[in-house]
Amino acid sequence: MMNTRLVDSLVQIIESLTLEERIFLQQRLSNQPIQVTVGVCGGQPRIRNTRIPVWTLVAFRQQGADEEELLRNYPTLTHNDLQAAWTYYEQHQEQLDRAIITFTEDDDG
Repeated sequence: MMNTRLVDSLVQIIESLTLEERIFLQQRLSNQPIQVTVGVCGGQPRIRNTRIPVWTLVAFRQQGADEEELLRNYPTLTHNDLQAAWTYYEQHQEQLDRAIITFTEDDDG
């Protein structure tokens, strides 16, 4: 459920930032290992500044792909990106398992 009061408060805070503070905030956000952006990858959690959803990496791992194979298939990723994905999965397993089911069923249908 969306916390609109929190979002409104954050908007007020962001609007009060100086230009330099806004630039710094944007840099910090773009350096997060896992990002969720409306309109990118269907709003699914993804690896920083890519269009690679976390659920995709988790699904390949569940099918037996090891880290070296994933890094070969996704050359822009690093070991740190994969570790961030596994950690994110541990913390959001139910959400990502639903995404895996939803998106892989779409491919099969």
